Amino acid sequence: MDAYSYIYRGEVFANAQTGNVLLFSIHLSNGEWVEALHYAFPIMAFLCGVALAAFICYFFKKRKSLHWRQLCVLFEAMILAVVSCFSQDVNLLANCCISFACGIQVEAFRKIENENVATTMCIGNLRSAMHSAITGRVMGSYKDRHTAYISFVMVLAFAVGAVMGSVLIQRFGAYSICCSSIILLLCFGGMFFSPSVER
Repeated sequence: MDAYSYIYRGEVFANAQTGNVLLFSIHLSNGEWVEALHYAFPIMAFLCGVALAAFICYFFKKRKSLHWRQLCVLFEAMILAVVSCFSQDVNLLANCCISFACGIQVEAFRKIENENVATTMCIGNLRSAMHSAITGRVMGSYKDRHTAYISFVMVLAFAVGAVMGSVLIQRFGAYSICCSSIILLLCFGGMFFSPSVER
């Protein structure tokens, strides 16, 4: 999603809101108000996505038919599919929608195998991977080695996703984001067969 928003939608980050805050602040300090808004709106959309996921959790956590995280994944998939229909004349709207979906993702999926991870950014995972690798080696702790493994895999997955995104953008342009929707729909279906998913 970051590769798509950055390469195809005007060099705005969908996931890495740190980059958006930085670029927003730089444009603001230079009095470039219009350019600043290109980064401010995705930040606000990201926050709205986090809020929506929190509401979904609150209102649907007790439901038995669908896991609340499945609803989040379904929302994400639909939002990204809609974005594929947007022309580059409305990149700001497209970036806001992608950031909104990323906000949902960040709030709904914060752990893998009981390990804290960031599913849409790398810095925390890089720190955790190195710290846990060192402590796992020094203290021989299985838990630390497991944390390092999960964190390194997340960073690798992010890098592979960026490569795939770049390749798909060259071939399919706006429609390349549909690959993310397909992956999310596969996850949605797979969650029906994962009774151990935490509520």
